[in-house]
Amino acid sequence: MTARDGRLGVGIVGAGRVGPVLGAALAGAGHAIVGVSAVGDDERDRVDGLLPGAVIAAVPDIVERSELVVLAVPDGELPGLIHGLAAAGAWQPGQLVLHTAPGHGVGVLDPARAAGAIPLAVHPALDFTGTSIDLVRLREAWCAVTAPAPVLPIAQALVVEMGAEPIVVDEADRPAYADAIAAASQFSRAVVDQAVDGLRAIGVEEPGRVLSAVVRSAVENALREASGVRIEPERFVPEDDSGHNGSP
Repeated sequence: MTARDGRLGVGIVGAGRVGPVLGAALAGAGHAIVGVSAVGDDERDRVDGLLPGAVIAAVPDIVERSELVVLAVPDGELPGLIHGLAAAGAWQPGQLVLHTAPGHGVGVLDPARAAGAIPLAVHPALDFTGTSIDLVRLREAWCAVTAPAPVLPIAQALVVEMGAEPIVVDEADRPAYADAIAAASQFSRAVVDQAVDGLRAIGVEEPGRVLSAVVRSAVENALREASGVRIEPERFVPEDDSGHNGSP
């Protein structure tokens, strides 16, 4: 399941901040984008920016034409979408169906699975902007992967092709995973917003730039400690007048 073995025809359902970015990452790995669903000018502009030339089509048409369907819609919309397409007879045997909702595993894809589709759940642990910046950040991100054991390597391979690293999350653990990701994202934003308001209150004109270094360094240090990496203090050796430090 790699670009070297053969391209997949990929359909993207959902043109919010996630779908077009993953579509662009898959296209960069050699797969072909056969269609994207988009509603409204903002979504169409996002598709044009990240997937220039991609066909904007109706969801049933995308599913019919795709070997891999990426469902990039919010958690709450996912079950209804899957059931609706099942009722319309849209799912096809052997088709890969991948959703990006953090709180669901593959159980939500049972209606598609009953029609012979192969269910995959892949959530990139990334706060998306919906721009090309995300393609760079994706290379440093991890993706939670949930899939039946026989097809787990397919989901992992797709993640690697997109430039990220896969981490397997059991079906029963998806809600806890989603809570942890939401807590990290929402708490980070809340803390930054509070700090920005405090600096603005004392007349700082560009609080975001002032806070950038301290926020990034604090988060990076916390993540190192969470990974068991101890930050050891280094001894400072001043330079002498000749421009050399004190070592011979």
